[in-house]
Amino acid sequence: MESKDYLKDISEIKNLMNKSSRFISLSGLSGILAGIYALVGAATAYWLVTTYSYGTLTLDGWVFRTCVLILGLVAFFSIVTGILLTTRKAKKHGEKIWDTTSKRLVFNFLIPLVVGGIYILIILNQQKYGQTAALMLLFYGLALINASKYSIGDIRYLGLIQIVLGLICALFPGYGFWLWTLGFGVMHIIYGTWMHFKYDKQ
Repeated sequence: MESKDYLKDISEIKNLMNKSSRFISLSGLSGILAGIYALVGAATAYWLVTTYSYGTLTLDGWVFRTCVLILGLVAFFSIVTGILLTTRKAKKHGEKIWDTTSKRLVFNFLIPLVVGGIYILIILNQQKYGQTAALMLLFYGLALINASKYSIGDIRYLGLIQIVLGLICALFPGYGFWLWTLGFGVMHIIYGTWMHFKYDKQ
């Protein structure tokens, strides 16, 4: 009996240490919705480009500006949805939403993301937009891996997938749109569904 009690105590201590060092209230449903937003945005952008821009984009055209706006809206709604659903999950489990661990998570996630965003803006200003989709996937993947040590470790696998897709996209820039859609749309839905049933349903 004593050995079983010791094992139980060790398990409880391990869980407490894990909770104190990792932010584990991320919502799988928010990943699913982010993927849906990305697919809707991609479909809208594709329709605009094929209908009004003859399948090509020019930086000084209204179609390009609209596509950038769509991209911004996808990011905005994904972030808002993630915050709302994660906050609801944290409250449900009696966990703090904004503590030292969550601050570290956000900080480590934003470093590669902000650097990548600035770099993409620089090359766009230089009219070098052939690698934009690849860079988005690469820096997003790096951000996920960098943040994974302060959250659910499974996030790193999504990050690795995004990096692989980004490298493939760099090799075949002509398929950038479809690889971006696969990474930010389809993979988010698959990963979010997996996370939802693995963690949210417990």
